[in-house]
Amino acid sequence: MSETEVSLGFKEGRVVVRKFLARPQHEGVGAIVRRSIGRFELRYFDPFLVLDEFSVTAPAGFPDHPHRGFETVTYMLQGAITHEDFEGHKGTIGAGDVQWMTAGRGIVHSEMPAAQGTQKGLQLWINLSSKHKMIEPKYQEMVSKDIAEATKDGIKVRVIAGEALGTKSPIYTRTPTMYLDFTLKPGAHLQQPIPTSWNAFVYVLEGEGIFGTPKSLPVAGHHLLLLGSGDGLEAWNKSSKNLRFILVGGQPLGEPVKQLGPFVMNTEEEIDQTINDFENCVNGFEKATHWKSGSALSLDF
Repeated sequence: MSETEVSLGFKEGRVVVRKFLARPQHEGVGAIVRRSIGRFELRYFDPFLVLDEFSVTAPAGFPDHPHRGFETVTYMLQGAITHEDFEGHKGTIGAGDVQWMTAGRGIVHSEMPAAQGTQKGLQLWINLSSKHKMIEPKYQEMVSKDIAEATKDGIKVRVIAGEALGTKSPIYTRTPTMYLDFTLKPGAHLQQPIPTSWNAFVYVLEGEGIFGTPKSLPVAGHHLLLLGSGDGLEAWNKSSKNLRFILVGGQPLGEPVKQLGPFVMNTEEEIDQTINDFENCVNGFEKATHWKSGSALSLDF
């Protein structure tokens, strides 16, 4: 089989320097996640705090919980999740949709199944710099049909953030980030530029692929690959089935990180202040005083 190729050209290809299998664990209320970033072997990959591949079936889910100091990116792969927060913002994130939520100074929200059966997706936590940690919360939401896509020579990309194959996403990233969902047909060969100063990783969703060098061993689903230095990534699909993976990169912040669950700040004092703010419903958490989501009320969480 002859290989088709997309060549965008770069000087030094990145190779895989570490590989992790994301094993299932419990999270939320009855939900199952495969956590690859944010686990004990990889607490932080600047600027990325968490990467979860989640699977949830009602009545399980992620009921009312807070965030401060970072952004969450929810990308649905199957089914739908209902989102609701204490500001009254609510809606449904369906298959192929993305929600880019800037928690900033504080959000309390819930994420619960919106359909029958199993809902599957990815959630990425991206750290915010100290100057952005206390900004006002904000949402950027795109339904599947509005996400930028490009296809060429056996390769399809959905551009959640950044640019690929000449196609750009309109998503604004406070921490400069690329988030690309690639599908490679059998025989396809990709060369994707990545800014040299950024950290980057691959997470394999379906099939198996070869990353970094053509002699590397194939990597199957649920594996996270940390990429070394360079200005681009090469990937090959030498199998007989489609290969699907996300390629994510971001500008490191180079700042101290102090994390307590859903709160991510720079110092212990800021974490202590955040706990005080949340417990007393002040400084961004005022509307948490009497708020409960619809799902919490109906399911008595």
